[in-house]
Amino acid sequence: MAGVPSIVYGFFGLTTLVPLIREMFGGRGRGQCILTASLLLGIMILPTIIQLTSAAVKAVPNSYYEGSLALGATDERSVFRATVPAAKSGILASVVLAIGRAIGEAMAVMMVAGNSPNMPDSLFRSVTFLTTAIAKEMSYASGLQKQALFSIALVLFVFIMLINVVLNVVLKGGNRDE
Repeated sequence: MAGVPSIVYGFFGLTTLVPLIREMFGGRGRGQCILTASLLLGIMILPTIIQLTSAAVKAVPNSYYEGSLALGATDERSVFRATVPAAKSGILASVVLAIGRAIGEAMAVMMVAGNSPNMPDSLFRSVTFLTTAIAKEMSYASGLQKQALFSIALVLFVFIMLINVVLNVVLKGGNRDE
């Protein structure tokens, strides 16, 4: 599922999630809203997180787990005190990669968020996400509008860089304790 194109996720969201949200929350819009886009992004990034986390955990030598069991730890304690800490950098990297995908996503969000250029006051209002605005308007933008779109791209870039810096701080902070 991690390799499924965004447009397929968008079509799934448009045909499944939008009617579901519309039905569940009745008269609060047509279903194309922030809530639907958030759910779809969650569905999109979970396979990436699961696949990369699984690979990180499998890369940990089995002797860590077995050594913990040999010292008298339970199954759960061995996993959470020996295996998971050894795979921590891979797990955090998978989360950052998935968040980067979610932040950069345009097509699927464009299909389910409603694309209304407004300031939403609830989760049930349609909205235009930053990446959607860039994808939608870049082909005909000029002058100040094009500069604004490049500024949006810069904000997204800075946001991703901040996430990477926080990851590095968390990883280095965790290594000091060992």
